[in-house]
Amino acid sequence: MLHFNRNYIKTINYWLQQNKVIILYGARQVGKSTILSMLQKTTEKFKILNCENNAVANALSENNTDRIKLLFGDAKVVALDEAQKIENIGAVLKFIHDSEAINCKIIATGSSSFNLSNKITEPLTGRNVKIHVYPYSLEELFTNKSGLWVLENLESLLVYGSYPEVFNISLDRRANFLQNLAGDYLYQDILQQERLKNSRDLKKLLRALALQIGSEVSYNELGNLLGLSSKTVERYIDLLQKNFILIQLDSFSRNLRNELKKSKKVYFVDLGIRNALLSNFNPLDVRTDVGALWENFCVIERYKANSIKERFRNMYFWRTYDQAEIDLIEEYDGALDIYEFKYRKTKKIKFPASFINNYEVRNTSIISNGNFEKLME
Repeated sequence: MLHFNRNYIKTINYWLQQNKVIILYGARQVGKSTILSMLQKTTEKFKILNCENNAVANALSENNTDRIKLLFGDAKVVALDEAQKIENIGAVLKFIHDSEAINCKIIATGSSSFNLSNKITEPLTGRNVKIHVYPYSLEELFTNKSGLWVLENLESLLVYGSYPEVFNISLDRRANFLQNLAGDYLYQDILQQERLKNSRDLKKLLRALALQIGSEVSYNELGNLLGLSSKTVERYIDLLQKNFILIQLDSFSRNLRNELKKSKKVYFVDLGIRNALLSNFNPLDVRTDVGALWENFCVIERYKANSIKERFRNMYFWRTYDQAEIDLIEEYDGALDIYEFKYRKTKKIKFPASFINNYEVRNTSIISNGNFEKLME
């Protein structure tokens, strides 16, 4: 099985030296356990414990120093995989972190981000660092494969996405893998958290959203389409974000009268999942959604790049009632970087003068299949 080096390793090692409890969040199958295995190979006295093991869960839940020392042995770094399975996990992690007798650094992973986050936020204030793990980023693909490989396989990334397992199976098996992943397995944490008997409404909502990437979404319109209340749609989208299936961008608005002020766009963290929901793995030359796929791809790659490099930037889109638009805005240090995404390079595109003249724009970028490496900057 092929395992790529992950850019998260350097960040994790840095924060281990700062004596922080490291929380690795991420959807199922993005490679959290593989990252732990990689760390184990390069870190002295590194131990991995699976918290789905009842013996591990019971020993940790007791908050008993002697029992935990027995469990950890002589390890200097302990990784608790699927840590959200432990009751009161935040209090447990705080107890271990603060105990001089245990003297061990801790990494905790969890696929159900909203569940784990709620349990750790208060007890670990000031003691933890959260790291979000995503499917392979462009930079990881350039590093582990090559620039030529990415150029030759760009279409495949738009169709099948970048979940690690996709790169370990043959082309003819990828669609089946993604359709299985896009089933109940991917969002079983939500089903458990919300005590839903089935995922029918979630699937209907996800399919509707899959058809709307690149367009503004309306909770009311989605609710009317699916027979759900707008509040239920909003709550489900929030849960899908917290489970790393979607991200949502707000519209940017400061002072122009005709700006859309409360609109939102939704993008899929992985295009393979999006295409699986629609059962559409057709090549690009027979698709009608290439523009939407490209916009989703570019937004997510910027999102990954900022997250992996620990750059805290606000991300928005912009549109006016007369259809002037900007695909992506990144706000940081008091200025704005703006992006337009076009799959095929066309004649020179001008950004809206109404925006350029009214806001402090630092950089402008037009990203096509001819220069998409700029997404890694």
